[in-house]
Amino acid sequence: MPARWAEMRLEGSGLTCVRGGREVFAGLGFSVAGGEALLVTGRNGAGKSSLLRMIAGLVRIAGGQFAVTGVDAEKTIPEQAHYLGHLDALKPSLTVAENLGFWARYLGGGAPPQTALATVGLAALADLPAAYLSAGQRRRLSIARLLAVQRPIWLLDEPTSALDREAQDALAGLMRQHLSGGGLIVAAAHGPIGLERAKELRVGADA
Repeated sequence: MPARWAEMRLEGSGLTCVRGGREVFAGLGFSVAGGEALLVTGRNGAGKSSLLRMIAGLVRIAGGQFAVTGVDAEKTIPEQAHYLGHLDALKPSLTVAENLGFWARYLGGGAPPQTALATVGLAALADLPAAYLSAGQRRRLSIARLLAVQRPIWLLDEPTSALDREAQDALAGLMRQHLSGGGLIVAAAHGPIGLERAKELRVGADA
């Protein structure tokens, strides 16, 4: 991974989120540097997913701002981030390899898709239509996208969802590798995700 990622810093200040006419949170701030992980916690409906989607450019910012330094100044934050949401963005009619190949081409390439599939244990299913994958396999295919295209910022919403213990441990290893290369992670979760040194940001009325 590019060494310059170690100089990266992502910050949010005075952030306000409004959904459906309701203020979800206000005045929220955080700072996370390259090599660090930020674990976003809070009760259901507190705005954990909304915060990640705001960073990813998928939800309008009602107030405040984000800033990133130490990376490509000509690219927006969403252009330098991977967003892994609740739903796995897969085309069921395409094979496992075709799905990953599509994302690699669309997002700009990176590691060979075959290598990424092998890393998440899906190499043997490369020619299987994604429609036949289990929930855990679909999640692992989405994780392979993080590897097939290198981006410094990982935005992970309940990343261990549908994963068994072995797959959770493997994901934790991949996250640690990303951090050791200078990347950063912002993850929303209700509990531990295998990153013991992660900073914590609690959102919601009881934060």
